[in-house]
Amino acid sequence: MSLEFDHSYKLANQNYDVSLKADVLVIGGGPAGTWAALTATENGASVILVDKGYCGSSGATAPSGNGVWYIPEDQRGEAMKSREALGGYLSERKWMERVLQRTFENVNRLDEWGYPFPIDEHGVKHKRSLQGPEYMRLMRRKLNKAKIKILDHSPALELLYDGYGIAGAAGVQTQENNQTWAVQANSIVIASGGCAFLSKALGCNVLTGDGYLFASEAGADLSGMEFSNAYAITPKYSSITKTAFYEWASFTYEDGSIIEGAGSKRGRSVIAKKLSEGQKVFAQLDKAQNDHDLQKYMRIAQPNFFLQFDRMGINPFEDRFEVTLRFEGTVRGTGGIRITDETCATSVPGLFAAGDAATRELICGGFTGGGSYNAAWAISSGYWSGEAAAKYALTYNRNNHDRTLTRKQVVGINEHHTPGETLGGNELTKLVQAEVTPYNVNLFRAEEKLTSSLLTLNNLWKEAKSHLGEKDSDLVRVRESAAMLATSRWMYSAALQRTETRGMHKRLDFPKTDDHQQRRLITSGLDEIQVNWDSHSLVNI
Repeated sequence: MSLEFDHSYKLANQNYDVSLKADVLVIGGGPAGTWAALTATENGASVILVDKGYCGSSGATAPSGNGVWYIPEDQRGEAMKSREALGGYLSERKWMERVLQRTFENVNRLDEWGYPFPIDEHGVKHKRSLQGPEYMRLMRRKLNKAKIKILDHSPALELLYDGYGIAGAAGVQTQENNQTWAVQANSIVIASGGCAFLSKALGCNVLTGDGYLFASEAGADLSGMEFSNAYAITPKYSSITKTAFYEWASFTYEDGSIIEGAGSKRGRSVIAKKLSEGQKVFAQLDKAQNDHDLQKYMRIAQPNFFLQFDRMGINPFEDRFEVTLRFEGTVRGTGGIRITDETCATSVPGLFAAGDAATRELICGGFTGGGSYNAAWAISSGYWSGEAAAKYALTYNRNNHDRTLTRKQVVGINEHHTPGETLGGNELTKLVQAEVTPYNVNLFRAEEKLTSSLLTLNNLWKEAKSHLGEKDSDLVRVRESAAMLATSRWMYSAALQRTETRGMHKRLDFPKTDDHQQRRLITSGLDEIQVNWDSHSLVNI
């Protein structure tokens, strides 16, 4: 089988080395991507999955212990209610109910497939957490058994098009001498994760907002991008950002005195203020110090959380350890590609979004979906998007015709460069990080600093359009830097529009919640960004 290409542009000055064809292409090999691929196959579609890393071991889920929003039916009302106020009442019960039911059913399928859920002394399996290594190893086995073609270490760099719209994607195989690949597909599921801005959070260095950029270049829009300023507590010099167990922590100054408010729901803001003042902050899980059964459970639930301490000879229940905050952006935030219906379709025909690549406002509102909610969303949105992508693909191109694939001009690859010094991907990444990581801009938000940073980022975008290229980094980093730059601009544009405090979005100049802003913000565009209120998401106004 061969594909017909319009070679008006060439990817990295090469022709495509590998040309493939499938009904459905899934971009991303985490939980959302693997569920999408499996479900599309179960619905009769041929599927190719491409992953920036190795499907089954890359991404935020693979190295971690993950809670799951696995709730029996009689407890779901309270579970939903407990989330609504935190998220600023931007979530929807309809979606929460759907996610809870689909997650319940799919987690039970994991049990049937042989996932080793722990069993208590009464013989009851506990299904509210998943160990990433075992979970993703099982999912890869299922992909292989279903004969789904996997392209590992094959980051997508751009989408491909024909006269009818989305028609595939192209990228490189980084462990095959950067061979170029192209896949023709009738529908695409973007499950490439969120954007952590290369902050070195565990498993997140492949999560640079690539899917957001692809979707926007295709004409899709985003939602909830103002809720993308998540910072996680982590031991200093550690990449592990699992935060659930800090509920049992006391936070202290270097002299051992208690930091008031650091252990509350607004504790990250308190810690950030102390760190920005140059003070050291220490933690100790002393509230679980005398509960050995709880300690045993903690170690079973998240073993890698304790591995970092064991290696350093620290007993976190008995010893204090220095902490900091690591930026996680949209990975633990809720912003992402806007989906338009229950199939997880975007506004672009044939393009679907799942997992952290999609907005999680529907179940989390404006407060972090980190942990069990994101895990449930990945499972359920992956399932729905895979099902819908298969149905769309099989209906759209019943005769499986080859399509003439063309490319758009995209930043970093084939924009018409003007003479001048090249802006490298590593250089641009550092410039973006300088605007999005400081607490006094992104966590403690106010118009003056947001406006100043956004002006800098907008100017960087103009420069990137004409000068971004391979200078000090490869093409993958070039496109990653473009994606992070675009994501930062969407974040701050939405943050300026929401003139109130809601969820994780805190405005120092608008500290109160405004009932008239109890609706979602839709962000779109690349060169010129538009932010508009979603008139269809008014809630109790």
